[in-house]
Amino acid sequence: MKIEAIFNKIFQTAQHCGYLVYVVGGYVRDLLLHKTGKDIDFVVVGDAMEFADRLKKDLHLRSLVRYPRFGTFMTHYYGYTLEFVHARRESYQRDSRKPVTEQADLYSDLSRRDFTINTLAMDISPQNFGKIIDRYHGQEDLKHKIIRTPLEPSRTFSDDPLRMMRAIRFAATLQFKIDPETFRAIGENHERLKIISQERISDEFNKILMADRPSLGLRMLDETGLLNIFLPEMNVMKGVEQRKKYHHKDVFYHTLEVIDNVAERGAGLNLRLAALFHDIGKPRTKRFDEKAGWTFHGHEVVGERMTGKILHRMKYPAETIHYVQKLVNLHLRPMALVNEQVTDSAIRRLIFSAGDEIDDLMSLCRADITSKDSRKVKKYLGNYDRVVDKIAQVEERDRLRNFQPPVNGNEIMQLFHLKPGPVVGKIKRYIEEAILNGQVANEHDACLQLVLDHKEELLKE
Repeated sequence: MKIEAIFNKIFQTAQHCGYLVYVVGGYVRDLLLHKTGKDIDFVVVGDAMEFADRLKKDLHLRSLVRYPRFGTFMTHYYGYTLEFVHARRESYQRDSRKPVTEQADLYSDLSRRDFTINTLAMDISPQNFGKIIDRYHGQEDLKHKIIRTPLEPSRTFSDDPLRMMRAIRFAATLQFKIDPETFRAIGENHERLKIISQERISDEFNKILMADRPSLGLRMLDETGLLNIFLPEMNVMKGVEQRKKYHHKDVFYHTLEVIDNVAERGAGLNLRLAALFHDIGKPRTKRFDEKAGWTFHGHEVVGERMTGKILHRMKYPAETIHYVQKLVNLHLRPMALVNEQVTDSAIRRLIFSAGDEIDDLMSLCRADITSKDSRKVKKYLGNYDRVVDKIAQVEERDRLRNFQPPVNGNEIMQLFHLKPGPVVGKIKRYIEEAILNGQVANEHDACLQLVLDHKEELLKE
């Protein structure tokens, strides 16, 4: 069904109820930016719950989710997600972002919205179909690529501090500028972000990271003080230090380059997080050596531990945490394998350690090259090409990615009449090491024979 027909059905239902209904917010904004979306918000000037009952009947909807307390409901229809709210005005308490609401007219409802580009409404009546209602000059701000609040910005951000994150998210994803007064108000109110749940903060942060150039949003988060509220570990990554003739790159801005590099290659959220955290351990491991200059020995190990704690604090799922920790820990390994004399055993161990993430690991390593010297960049990329070729050769021959020992624990217990315990684990590790060292093929019969040949040695407690 065409969207115009859907709008007409919704308008007719509103007419039967004696209400007015408008499309508002992001759908209208994106329409003016020549983008299409499947999520559509509506404002009902009237009782949204009564409208929900009539709409369910008129559109023959199977399901409809209501939130009577907030005067909203949502449903799915012909592939679209439709969300309705009755026109309302809001007031806030200082210690909460949950507003006290009451029904109001369309203009009061538009004034409560976060930014002028989201205050746009569209008439869907047959006589005025497509007419834009623009009380707060949102179209002008779209034209000039400006993010600003419809009301006084400090009040807007104090009332709902999550809007500060949203301002930066829209600026980053749309590549707009934040109005100077609005930007200044974010800095003045950044401490208010502390009343927002970590889940909501992380959700907005993820959207910033998924921008075409995440560095735009990360810079703004840093400049306004917001980043230091929920990710203070990044603040200590800033600053170029010098001692005699030696200096090291500003780790913060190097990290921004790396995450932009992986984003340019179309990376998903998890790989972008790995890029963000790959050098998080450098400040804690920084040492100065009179001969070598600045060193960061073990920063990948420290970084892995820090990453786990930070992502857990930020409420990321365990699968994401495990993935990011793995890449942070391994991101230096491929560079150590560029030597032409590197053994197949070393390559096997990398494949075994990285598993399904080996391709993402190599993408991270390539993105980590941020030198301005084109000759160095060409050299380093060439080194990684050779590592990738070696990985492909060894993997094709040995089938190691995410491999499990061909002889499993149950078979070992049956073979030697063992109960579950450390001896079984010892034998499994022996098989793994033999495969990784190239002593035996990654095949069941060969591994079984190896175990039988070393039976006495392996069964010793």
